[in-house]
Amino acid sequence: LDHWVPAPTISAAQMHEDCRKFAEKYNFLHNMGMNKGICHQVLPEMGFARPGMLIVGSDSHTTTYGAFNCLSTGIGATDVSVVFATGKLWLKVPESYKINLTGHFNEGVMSKDFILKLIGDLSTKGAIYKSLEFHGDGAKNLSIDARMTISNMVVEAGAKFGVFLPDERLTKWLELHTKESYKFIFPDNDARYEKTFNYNLSDITPIVAKPSNPGNVATIEEVEGLEIDQAFLGSCTNGRMEDLRIAAKILKGNRVQSNTRLIITPASNQIYMEALKENLIEIFVNAG
Repeated sequence: LDHWVPAPTISAAQMHEDCRKFAEKYNFLHNMGMNKGICHQVLPEMGFARPGMLIVGSDSHTTTYGAFNCLSTGIGATDVSVVFATGKLWLKVPESYKINLTGHFNEGVMSKDFILKLIGDLSTKGAIYKSLEFHGDGAKNLSIDARMTISNMVVEAGAKFGVFLPDERLTKWLELHTKESYKFIFPDNDARYEKTFNYNLSDITPIVAKPSNPGNVATIEEVEGLEIDQAFLGSCTNGRMEDLRIAAKILKGNRVQSNTRLIITPASNQIYMEALKENLIEIFVNAG
């Protein structure tokens, strides 16, 4: 629902109304409505995604909260009803894939490139009901925004969870966003992994996903010269400040091609306000 604001169809508008009435009827403690932004950005901002939590949501990209050392996953409408009614849910303990990361991204390469590379290597069915754990100094080098992008998209390989280990960077982020208690989770010292993958982030190059699935990846050189009708930056995968700053750096002083439409949607009101303060919105508007 939070991805459909304002409602683009009559059925979506009806769904908004039904959800508002449901929240009011059952006196939801945190009824954020449809206006604060996309849940996968807003919930961490408000401190609702904390280490050690099990979080389920009616959206496949609920895996995003793995960036905060949570186990989080998407569930269907029937399971949502069961959770509301009983507070319980049946889950199978998944096998785990260990993803060892080293190095840093080179200039012009981002976490989206890495996760598309990983999905391309695994395929869109290569990690069905698996838990992907991200380890190593390379993982520690990633910003929280970058981790959110990676955890958000593990489901595109079929994964149940996409979890980052806690570190000092996460601790500092949590200090700014929550006063609630939490407990870091780590794998056991003798943890067994079904598969192990090793990536040096310095080797990752710009990647794109071609139609019609995220596993159909190609290097930027393979699609060079292809005309772009529309470009989109935003939603729950890439609508955060790190993304907007990079886009503004590229667009500043330039104009979007006249026959190309560029759409940019900050993932939350908070991000939109930060972008306004940093004059990023002005850069986007001036770029067309």
